[in-house]
Amino acid sequence: MRLLAWLRANFLTGLVVVAPVGLTIYIVWTVIAIIDSWVLPLIPAPYQPETVFGFDIRGVGLIIFVTFTVIIGYVAKGLLGRWILFQGEMLVSRMPIVRSVYRGIKQIAEAIVDKSAMSFDRVCLVEYPRKEAWAIAFYSNDAQSEIRDCLGERGKMISVFVPTTPNPTSGFLLFVPEDDVFYLDMSVEDAAKLVISAGLVYPATPREITSRSKR
Repeated sequence: MRLLAWLRANFLTGLVVVAPVGLTIYIVWTVIAIIDSWVLPLIPAPYQPETVFGFDIRGVGLIIFVTFTVIIGYVAKGLLGRWILFQGEMLVSRMPIVRSVYRGIKQIAEAIVDKSAMSFDRVCLVEYPRKEAWAIAFYSNDAQSEIRDCLGERGKMISVFVPTTPNPTSGFLLFVPEDDVFYLDMSVEDAAKLVISAGLVYPATPREITSRSKR
């Protein structure tokens, strides 16, 4: 029994060490393979890595994609690049369905790239999906325009993002009265860990941090 307990304890300890490293390598390797599968078919056969080197090399497509993107970014900053981009956007604006998709993707990309853009910076609790049931949420913004005008009689309304477990990048956008929201002191990173772990990993409180530093 002691041997089994020893094996179990060491296996779980090793799993905690190996699993994050293995999953990280797997995800990175998979992303590189996906980018390669998108880029390499666009390269003429005589210049394919397998033709040039005699064997397939993972990551060539990623290098080509990064290089191409950097060149496009450099050109887009110039006068000619801005003019071409403007003409392209004017053309896209005449396409009803494509126009909506392009604008949505562009806004998301600009929000991710622009470090000065607003991002989640406060964590709160909201009653969801029913009364007396509380969910972790991220404060997004104050209600704007038509939504604010429609719900203004309920007091100040805010928009919050309620992430799902175990993938916090998906979730629900809710508009709730600010008076019904409880703001928390925990960081966005700690809240994300709490959501991903399904409530198993809680952030350390200031008292716990102080007691640990004294040990």
